[in-house]
Amino acid sequence: MIGVGDIVSRNSYNNDIVFEVLSINGNKAILKGVDFRLYADSDIDDLVKEEKVNSDGDDRKIIEDNQKNLNLDRDEYFYLPGVVLHIDSDDDYLKRCMRFYDSMKVKAFGVNIEEEDIAEKLPGYLEKYKPDIVVITGHDAYIKKKEDVMNVDNYQNTKNFIDAVLEARKYEHSQDKLIIIAGACQSNYEELIKAGANFASSPKRVNIHALDPAIIASSVALSEKNKNIDLINMLAKTKYGSDGIGGIITSGVMYVGFPR
Repeated sequence: MIGVGDIVSRNSYNNDIVFEVLSINGNKAILKGVDFRLYADSDIDDLVKEEKVNSDGDDRKIIEDNQKNLNLDRDEYFYLPGVVLHIDSDDDYLKRCMRFYDSMKVKAFGVNIEEEDIAEKLPGYLEKYKPDIVVITGHDAYIKKKEDVMNVDNYQNTKNFIDAVLEARKYEHSQDKLIIIAGACQSNYEELIKAGANFASSPKRVNIHALDPAIIASSVALSEKNKNIDLINMLAKTKYGSDGIGGIITSGVMYVGFPR
């Protein structure tokens, strides 16, 4: 018997993703990815229960792997990483991302806003926090049965993310002065980049991990100002690399000073 709160996977998708059951209406269940930024629905008959996922353990490994890549000579220099404003429609994912920023010693402000409200509310938060980097994320999905992969109307929330990116670019036109990271699972990558995002998901319309936007944001925040980031190496830190997130070569935003 499948119930609300159960951890499940879908037989018709070869049990590839683990979900939490959010609600049930008749024979239909609404699902949220445990580690992937994805909402889905499913017939109850297609679901099978899974063991409870230890996301904390998965997050710790991701944090440890990213910390290993830091190369900061703290004996002589001091560092002022960039400031991140992280807008997320999912409060659970937002909390996980905030823990990630804290572990990476990156100053970040997190705000929980529903996708359809981000564009309206974002300018006020940009003015309040004056970040170097803004993350615009939550949930998305490509409705494959509609077939036209470039049409933003065939995505659950890509249009909302595009509207938010356009508002952010009204606030700061320069892609060097405000770094924008936008999108979620299966988002329309090309249109988000055209709208003005520096980085976006998803080039191959694949799912992305809950922490992927925070990984990109932290990497940029910890990259030296006026030096181009190693784009390919940075994307490789995410769950599916350049299949999941892509972007433009961008300068870092971290100031380096001497002496410490």
